[in-house]
Amino acid sequence: MDILSMTDDEVYAVAKPIWNNLVKSSNLKDYGGFTKDFSTQMLFGANEVELGKQWANNKIITNLKDTFEPFGCLRRGVHVTVLIKQTNTEISGEFLGRLVLGVEDEVVKVFGATIY
Repeated sequence: MDILSMTDDEVYAVAKPIWNNLVKSSNLKDYGGFTKDFSTQMLFGANEVELGKQWANNKIITNLKDTFEPFGCLRRGVHVTVLIKQTNTEISGEFLGRLVLGVEDEVVKVFGATIY
């Protein structure tokens, strides 16, 4: 799969179920679900204890609304970064989601994910 040659809409179609899973799993504080689409590289940095600390102390990442809107893609190297407008059930306003996708073993995987 050549993710770099996909149109933005094609990338969004791949990214939406991945982001949706990240949102749901983060709200549930479900480590296994949250990391299921991670690349090997991401799994090394996604320590279950550290994620648990983040979930315990951060209302942004545990109260995400299940509606979101991807609005742009950045292509660099072998990755595509999807920019996502995300809202929260407890904190007003909009947040910027960043989902970095790449291909590992012919499967699209998460190489980075953050919310600002």
